[in-house]
Amino acid sequence: MAKETGMKEKSILILGAGRSSSALITYLLEGAIEGGWHVTVGDFSIKAAEERIGSSKKGTAIRFNIEETERCEEIIGSADIVISLLPAGFHPIVARLCLKYSKHLFTASYVSDEMKNFHEEAKVKGLLFMNECGLDPGIDHMSAMEIIDRIKSAGGKILSFESFAGGLIAPETDPNNPWRYKFTWNPRNVVVAGQGTAKFIQEGQYKFIPYQQLFTRTTSVHIPGYGDFQGYANRDSLKYIDAYGLRGIKTMLRGTLRNEGFCSAWNILVQLGCTDDSYLMENVNQMTNRDFINSFLPYDKEMMLEAKLADRFNLSADGPEMQKLKWSGLFEKQHIGLEKGTPAQLLEHILNKKWNLQPNDKDMVVMWHRFVYEIENEKREIQSNIAAIGDDSIHTAMAKGVGLPIAITAKIFLQGKISQRGVCIPVEREVYEPVLKELMSLGIHAQEKETVIK
Repeated sequence: MAKETGMKEKSILILGAGRSSSALITYLLEGAIEGGWHVTVGDFSIKAAEERIGSSKKGTAIRFNIEETERCEEIIGSADIVISLLPAGFHPIVARLCLKYSKHLFTASYVSDEMKNFHEEAKVKGLLFMNECGLDPGIDHMSAMEIIDRIKSAGGKILSFESFAGGLIAPETDPNNPWRYKFTWNPRNVVVAGQGTAKFIQEGQYKFIPYQQLFTRTTSVHIPGYGDFQGYANRDSLKYIDAYGLRGIKTMLRGTLRNEGFCSAWNILVQLGCTDDSYLMENVNQMTNRDFINSFLPYDKEMMLEAKLADRFNLSADGPEMQKLKWSGLFEKQHIGLEKGTPAQLLEHILNKKWNLQPNDKDMVVMWHRFVYEIENEKREIQSNIAAIGDDSIHTAMAKGVGLPIAITAKIFLQGKISQRGVCIPVEREVYEPVLKELMSLGIHAQEKETVIK
């Protein structure tokens, strides 16, 4: 212990006290005495930070605003390691300050091109900038690499890898919700998810799916004990071919999981333009939910909104897509309640009234991998899945899935057990092995089935 050895107490700075922070902060506070560290939680809302710290004497809550440069420098400069749960666009700002003051950085977000550019300087300074260390990305990398390394060490050659993950709601939660979905992480990210072009390789052919086609080209996924799901391609799967050491692989596809029927209904909102975040709409302060949807449909002095929508997308008036849109309140003459906003911001605000987790709601995270590999002239398949259900609307499975891997990685780093430096993701054995082992002890572990392909 730090107190017994006389070692200086380490300072862990956590930026952001939002939806995904609860398990991370609780874990680090509970381990603070044995680990010899103190946890500071900074958030724009001091109240949110205080709620996360609770009565712990090993934690301090502070107000943190990324736009207050001098104060940010002071806060980051006094930490030993920084864990950023801020929106991904702010990570480069935090990273520059970490470089300036020689601080290690951990995030759950994808490595952006800007973050990648910090690699050499971080490496020279002996700093670890560990990214993609949450659930997806994060646990997906670690659980995949454990199997990949196992197959390779046995002399196998991997031919195909598919991986899908998603945050959903538990089967018993909100049984009348036809989407089987609520916001369990940043709602804005959910609304704008998939914008850009998805890239992957399938049976040796490179595939590219533009945003306007994304939710119509789905993959069926069956997970024993949990049922049937739909997966849509997620971002750029190709960049993980080298990261996973799979050069020459025939199929490489990473995607997002949703319950069956979600994608066809969400696609209507995409095709209408409701998820566009590139311009501000006019007359928002006078607009109802119904006006919002109608603004994307042709004018017709006789046809009702529902009829126009059904006609535009060839839908049954009482079909599953229309039921989902109606349940969401999108046809109601209720004022949206915003003064201004982009289509995406308005849609998020409307959906949040129905998609916000209620106190006793439970969420569920599901992850599924499928490997096809060849060994001793025999083709084999491994299917691996992880499913976890949250405790309530605060201690969610999403918060555990995102927060615990970062917390455990930060702990083993402070114990001197990670040698990597620079901008990294958790694909090395020295990281994934202890993290997966501890996650298993905390109830997050994979079920695996292997079969011979005839």
